[in-house]
Amino acid sequence: MRLVIAQCSVDYAGRLSAHLPLATRLLLVKADGSVLVHSDSLSYKPLNWMSPPCTFSTVEPEEAQLDNGVTEIWRVTQAKTADLLVISIHAILHDTTHELGIDPGLQKDGVESDLQKLLAEQINLLGEGYRLVRREFMTAIGPVDILATDATGASVAVEIKRRGDIDGVEQLTRYLELMNRDPHLAPVAGVFAAQEIKPQARTLAQDRGIRCVVLDYDAMRGMDDSHSRLF
Repeated sequence: MRLVIAQCSVDYAGRLSAHLPLATRLLLVKADGSVLVHSDSLSYKPLNWMSPPCTFSTVEPEEAQLDNGVTEIWRVTQAKTADLLVISIHAILHDTTHELGIDPGLQKDGVESDLQKLLAEQINLLGEGYRLVRREFMTAIGPVDILATDATGASVAVEIKRRGDIDGVEQLTRYLELMNRDPHLAPVAGVFAAQEIKPQARTLAQDRGIRCVVLDYDAMRGMDDSHSRLF
C-alpha cells in the first residue's frame, strides 16, 4: 500500500462528475488497484475513490497546469465503465509504501456459533436444573442448536440467533413438530434465545408456547457484569 499526503485537487468524470478544490489530503493506492482520497474528517469514508479493475498512470502537467503549481497528475481509469479520476498534485508532503501481506479477513465475534458454545457451557441461564444433552442435535430437517433437559427431565429444544425474528421462530416450530413425534423425546418444549428478539417474533413465539430468552453476550463471556449496571 502506498500512502501519500499531498496538496492536491481532484476531479471525477463519469456517470457523475465531482470536483475537490486544492487542499491537503491523504491518497491511498492499494495493491488491488483501488485509489482512495481521504480528508482528516468523515471517519472511514473517502471523499472520492476508484474501485478496481482500473489502470493507474502518472502524466506530466501541461504548461498552463505547471503555471498553476501542478507538479504531477495521476490518472485512474475504471476498466469497465471508463470513469476517470484525475488527481492534480501540487506538492507531496509524505510518500511511503508498505507491504501489508495477505489479510486473514474479519473474524466476527458474537456470531451464533459463539452464542451456542457459551450457552451450552452456561446452560443454567435457561433456568435452575437445566442440563445440556448435546449441541447440534440432528433432526430430519437440520440440527437444533441445543438439546437440553429441564429440572423435571423433560426435553427442551433451543434455537439460538443473534437477532431473533419471525423466521427463527418458524424454524424452531418445525423442529418441535418433528421432535414431538419421537416417543423417546416427547414432550419437547421450545426456547428461542437471542441477543435481541423482535416484538413480532416474541408475540409469535408466545402464541406457540415457545419461551423467549434474551442473551447478554458480554456478560456470558465475562466482559460485563450485568448486576453492577445502573441500567
